[in-house]
Amino acid sequence: MILPDLAQAESSTTPFPHFISPDVISSDVAGAALRWLRDDAQWELRVEDFYEQHELDLTFATGDGIAALAAPEFVAAIRDAAAALLPTEGELELVGVTAHRLTAGQTIRIHNDHIGKDETHRVLIQLNEGWKPENGGFLMLFSDDRPEAVAEVVAPAPASAFGFRISATSHHAVSTVRGGERFTVVYTFRQTA
Repeated sequence: MILPDLAQAESSTTPFPHFISPDVISSDVAGAALRWLRDDAQWELRVEDFYEQHELDLTFATGDGIAALAAPEFVAAIRDAAAALLPTEGELELVGVTAHRLTAGQTIRIHNDHIGKDETHRVLIQLNEGWKPENGGFLMLFSDDRPEAVAEVVAPAPASAFGFRISATSHHAVSTVRGGERFTVVYTFRQTA
């Protein structure tokens, strides 16, 4: 059984509650998942007013390489870490597991993911083997919805995790991907009672 390791996670409340953790999965697990996403995934392009990206529902993923990251035990460990590292007033329940792929030229502009009580927490695992700063695709955190309000920049380092509490003030964006592809597995939860 494969479980994430968030022992090195560091939490912050600025500019909104979030955590960052390096090396949450081994390079072997990350590499196998990345190979599956590159070679076998059936991506769907999604275009919205503030982003364009390729998406894939992994909630019931069974493919070799990716199934470990969607396994119930793995998801439960991610859920428990989110509940421990981020402000919660109840239990967290899984909404879904998805994968996102950004290719050269794609950007996600400033947004906050806030849709009310249906989604309250999100955890991202980056699978970007060989990522370099010149590739772009940085996660940017903002203190409000203006570009000049950037408060923190997070590199999409391979096998790293980023988690945050979704709210009206959880403004974030992804800078333009300049080269290669940016792969992320996304776990979305909602807080119950």
